[in-house]
Amino acid sequence: MRNLVLIVLVVTSFATAQSKVIESLTMTSKLLNTQIKYSVYLPENYEKSNQNFPVVYLLNGLFGNETDWIKQGDLKQITDSLIKRDEIIPMVIIMPDGDDRLYMNKEDETYPYEDMIITEFIPFVEQKYRIKSEKKFRAISGLSMGGAGSLRLALKYDSLFGACAGFSSGISTEEEILSEDQESFDSYFGRISPSAIGSKGNDRLTPAVKAYDVLRLVNSKDPDRLKTVHIYFDCGDDDFLTIGNSQLHIDLTKKAIPHEFRMRDGNHDWEFWRESLPSGLLFISQTMLN
Repeated sequence: MRNLVLIVLVVTSFATAQSKVIESLTMTSKLLNTQIKYSVYLPENYEKSNQNFPVVYLLNGLFGNETDWIKQGDLKQITDSLIKRDEIIPMVIIMPDGDDRLYMNKEDETYPYEDMIITEFIPFVEQKYRIKSEKKFRAISGLSMGGAGSLRLALKYDSLFGACAGFSSGISTEEEILSEDQESFDSYFGRISPSAIGSKGNDRLTPAVKAYDVLRLVNSKDPDRLKTVHIYFDCGDDDFLTIGNSQLHIDLTKKAIPHEFRMRDGNHDWEFWRESLPSGLLFISQTMLN
């Protein structure tokens, strides 16, 4: 009987020590006057300890939502495995719904999504969960639209984020933006810049479109500020975003800004991103340990 009780206690303890994913929680945003959905990954022993954990904000791509990384990206299995093998440190991962807003403010100020993320969402999350507040232990990552969002937010708010990892990031050269198919341009950049819809040539380069441009940000900001953020990004060699990501690598190299860039075999799809996630988390974890 005593052995049976012991077994039950061990099994119960093991079960309660597992990592946990909670989908589609909500935060009320006063800035957007709506509910912001997000999902969260809590590492093993989070609920049984009193320690604070590092955090990674993991962003979804266009037409995705706060559950993408869980349902299609195998986030729990990948992160659990990395932690159990001691390849990364235990961390909290927060996945907000990007709402197809390019993680930016709309130019007419009717939907300041970026301001919401920085001034409402991050403070809300870091008060709700046991998260370390230092820049060193706060990172941001994402795929496609979310990859560009993670790089842009990390480099713009360099005092806030210690590291970023962009996968197949939605980065285009100015030449690509000017020559982009009208429907494609309107459907993407029209989300933040309605005034750019239907425009051609240099008229496409509205203040909002320029503000989106990670390449412009890298070339205009003080390199010493950018050097305080650890940068990782990758792209598939068959991805339509290859040119923009390669140009980012070139521009960062010219500015002597340390970074890690990987061009791998692959396309713009979940097969590629499921392979990107371990590399990104490993990079981020190493920056937090150094």
